[in-house]
Amino acid sequence: MRKDHLYLLTFIAITVIFLIVASFSVKHFIMESSDQLIVIQLESGKREADEMSQMISTQLSGGIKLDTVKVNIQSAIEKTHEMTSFVSVMDWSGKQICHPNITKVGEMVNSDQNLLDALKEKDRANKLYEILVRKKKETNSIEPSEIVYLSPVKGTDLIVTSNFNLDKIITQTGLLKNRYYRILFLMGGFIILCSFFAVRTLGSLYEKQLELKNTALENELFSLSKLNKDLIEHQQKIIEEKTSVDQSQDQSIEEKAIPEKKRILTYIRNELVPISTNQISYIKSENSITYIYGINGKKSTTSLSLDELYNTIDKSLFFRANRQFIISISSIDKIVKYGNSQLKILIQNSSDVEIIISKNKAAEFRQWLSI
Repeated sequence: MRKDHLYLLTFIAITVIFLIVASFSVKHFIMESSDQLIVIQLESGKREADEMSQMISTQLSGGIKLDTVKVNIQSAIEKTHEMTSFVSVMDWSGKQICHPNITKVGEMVNSDQNLLDALKEKDRANKLYEILVRKKKETNSIEPSEIVYLSPVKGTDLIVTSNFNLDKIITQTGLLKNRYYRILFLMGGFIILCSFFAVRTLGSLYEKQLELKNTALENELFSLSKLNKDLIEHQQKIIEEKTSVDQSQDQSIEEKAIPEKKRILTYIRNELVPISTNQISYIKSENSITYIYGINGKKSTTSLSLDELYNTIDKSLFFRANRQFIISISSIDKIVKYGNSQLKILIQNSSDVEIIISKNKAAEFRQWLSI
């Protein structure tokens, strides 16, 4: 349940983040896309109006009568007002001379001056889009068409106008907006689902790694527990053997001929002091001097090297931990894991002494404890 709850919160968090980002970006993208559409239509309308103005001027220069030119233009543009942009002809008084909708011929032009002013500015497409949207919101209706460009005919009082079919413009921008929202939500849903499954997959892999680490840690703890158990058993065994030796007075000659040293000759200052091996806690070599530490905390030195001592003492009681230390089985207080597969030996009554057994020596130490 905890993992499912976490995955649910992850899904909700990703969804909220996406919606926040989308809410800030959607207006910008719709505005940019609509502006691009309007710019294309505007440039197309301007080119068509200039071409029509040039054609009228050419026909009149060629001797064709104005009435004939008007009839030809009316015939050419008839019913084009149903397109996104179209051209019409008016005179300087604002009276419609030619219009795709023939019922408009003779009427006075009624256009929004704000649109024409907006077209004179650098960001005219943005202004035009904002005016169209605002008018739609305020009146819930707009004029069927608006003049967006004027192209005077040379030598006459005629003006060719480029007009926008505002209903078509609004419809196209609406379709563009709906298409963008559809793509946005499809893409957003895909991103959210992919992110959710990616988080879930990565979470599962991470959990497996944690389980493997926990298993390895449990195995190490079990190994250390077994090691400390073997240590205690070995120490008890040594105590029992010492008790048995003390009580037995009739050992055979072969048993008395064990070559291991029972005592080591040491020096304390200028005094020569023999120390029994069962009273030794650990032996340390430092700066070419061999120090012997007793279980009573006293320190003495010997003329023997660490190698010479190790070769003459009972190896079931003493272990060569490293190049610097020999430790007694009876003085070991605790064994803990240290570093990468290394062991650290803590000595009884010597909290400041930590003896490290390397990875290569650890297996030998475990076997020594199991003897």
